[in-house]
Amino acid sequence: MMQTSLKVLFIDAGTGYYRMNRFQVGDFFGPIDLGFHLTATHRTFNIGTGLLAGSILPGTNRLFFVGYSACWHNIFVSSMGGAGMIFDNLGLNMVAIRGKACEPSILYLNRCHAEEIEVELAPVNTERVWREGRGGTFALLEHTLARYAGRYEKDPRVLAVGPAAAESDFGAIASAPCRSGKLTFVDTWAGRGGLGSQLLQTHGIASVIYGGTVVGDDFKDRKVADEWFQRRYQMSLAAKDLAATAKYRFKEDVKTGGTFGVNFTTLKGRMMSFNYRSIYWDEPRRVELHQKLVVGHYLRQFNEETIAKKQFATCGEPCVAVCKKMNKEFKKDYEPYQTMGPLSGVFDQAAAEKLNERAAVYGFDAISIGCVLAWLMECLAEGWLSPAELGVSGRPCWSPEGFSVETDSRHNADLGVALLDAVIQRKGVLDLRHGARKLARALARDKDKRILDAFVYNANARNGWMTPNQYWVPGALAPMAMMGKYYFFYDGDFLPPRELGRRCAERMRKELLCDNMGMCRFHRGWAEDMMPDIIGSLYGKKDEYLRRIDMTAARINSRNAAVFWEPQRNVDFVLSALRRLRDVEGNKDPALSKWLDLFAQDRPEAAASYWYDMRRGADEALREF
Repeated sequence: MMQTSLKVLFIDAGTGYYRMNRFQVGDFFGPIDLGFHLTATHRTFNIGTGLLAGSILPGTNRLFFVGYSACWHNIFVSSMGGAGMIFDNLGLNMVAIRGKACEPSILYLNRCHAEEIEVELAPVNTERVWREGRGGTFALLEHTLARYAGRYEKDPRVLAVGPAAAESDFGAIASAPCRSGKLTFVDTWAGRGGLGSQLLQTHGIASVIYGGTVVGDDFKDRKVADEWFQRRYQMSLAAKDLAATAKYRFKEDVKTGGTFGVNFTTLKGRMMSFNYRSIYWDEPRRVELHQKLVVGHYLRQFNEETIAKKQFATCGEPCVAVCKKMNKEFKKDYEPYQTMGPLSGVFDQAAAEKLNERAAVYGFDAISIGCVLAWLMECLAEGWLSPAELGVSGRPCWSPEGFSVETDSRHNADLGVALLDAVIQRKGVLDLRHGARKLARALARDKDKRILDAFVYNANARNGWMTPNQYWVPGALAPMAMMGKYYFFYDGDFLPPRELGRRCAERMRKELLCDNMGMCRFHRGWAEDMMPDIIGSLYGKKDEYLRRIDMTAARINSRNAAVFWEPQRNVDFVLSALRRLRDVEGNKDPALSKWLDLFAQDRPEAAASYWYDMRRGADEALREF
């Protein structure tokens, strides 16, 4: 029998008081709709899994975090792979944290043999622990495990934050699978949204360790699952999942795999570099850089070091995608190795590893810190800010002409590491406790307006901000209620902005369909189609689930406080993407020509109309739900 209610453990971090509550399946279905409700109603920080966690369905063990975002200044959803499998052994669906511990603390959760859950809050000297071992986030993971692992019958899972959670508004939450009492190098992250900063600064929680031995009523009938997939795809579950996750494992046609390998192989002239300055170049120059520095070096190194040696791993759950592409202790994903790679003038694996490692030790959201570093490097290169003002001693190599791929990449990575140190130590003007957007506006006001115009970000409410996902498409800067995730349309096709807004809304709804069941989006090739039917088969509530997703999407959109593009480079980003569609890809859509003519006639008016049309399309689509 499948469970009829969602079990939520409420914990007051200030008093240590905790209690259990239940929410009927049908009223709520998962970590997103329930987490959004709890955050909006009680301002809790919510950690939870979907109803299908622990089942035989691959990708269903993602752990979701829903709370108020320290950097986006609205409710936000972040998640990490595999960490839901151990959480499911607690016999819970969600932990909801409110209140604040009087000093940084570790939250201990354990449940053995279906007895009452053990809850403990214990202080931890984060400043001291962050200086131990590998340092920062990884040191706190190790410290927490060493301190509590002996209490568990099976390997637990640990979550932890780093110094970035104390010194910025975009600190991430890290974890790693534990094997035989030891942490592996396959770190997984809930990065987007600064929820690590929120967890530490608002609730005083620096680390969470959890595990248990509860065996729930998880779906395990492979014969039934295969029947579902045979009816829909004429394939077994295993065969369909294998086909749907090919990009993340290995693609025969491009001879590489993972988000890093496939994206860097196929981007070519669409790759962005040197803080987006490449958007101003002509296509041959962009393609030449990609061919010489990426295909000929950066990507070649990855294929030789990782793909050829088959250094593949999973996030902690059995999964044929084996999407974690490793080189010893370094995990290679596209977006971190793009923002702290080509976007920051780094095209060498060893240099990028050094920079990514320091950012991970500090516990930053990798995408956001990479974009911030690229922006600061341009400010140095252009002389808008001096090295002394940023607490460093040099300037970057900031031109593709004559770029020495190893020497100059190493120089830029070393400068990036120095900038990271300066952020944590608050050197010069680098105080990011209130966010990079607020800092950029202050520097533009006091020094040079071009400082703000060169920083590409989505603005929300008064001080909220989020750097875009690394795809050169207008949807990456769409005025949606939750940016930084893939809740937007990121295909390369041209759509008129009003239709683009509608497609962004549709994309958000499809992502929610999977997220609310704890699904990894790498399995979306079948999950988006199958999930409603699976809920119908197991719980008899297909229509109720679809209505709940519609309602949740509309509620998220009702809090949309997107602000029109503040940096001029945002406008340049969108306009250059449209021009490339026409001039390089040969798109002859009359609507595209119309918009390009409008930009040529009155750029500010066209930009405003384009932005508001996207917003109107999203509002129209979500109002229909």
